[in-house]
Amino acid sequence: MMYKHAILTGLCGLALTFGPPPARADDKPAKGQTITATGCLTKDTKEKDEFMITGEDGKTWGLKSDTVKLNAHLNHKVTVTGKVTEGEHGKEAGDLNVSNLKMVSDNCK
Repeated sequence: MMYKHAILTGLCGLALTFGPPPARADDKPAKGQTITATGCLTKDTKEKDEFMITGEDGKTWGLKSDTVKLNAHLNHKVTVTGKVTEGEHGKEAGDLNVSNLKMVSDNCK
């Protein structure tokens, strides 16, 4: 009986050590997930009051915010953090409600 207990304890320890598998790069973001992206902030020409950013990973996000003044950082390189409000659609990885913005550079070069 002690032998079975020791094996079970060891296996549980291994499971806790390795944890769940990491998210794959091709996993689609879930609604409510927090995302951070760094890139050039541009205006979306198709949707009013929406901005766009293409992150360094190549994913493009539609951006909106009631708290961050995105327009003040148009054509700046920025890092944005926000929650996914809509998943992948069209050429976008999804839409983010931006809660934080940090300016990296005042130009996109």
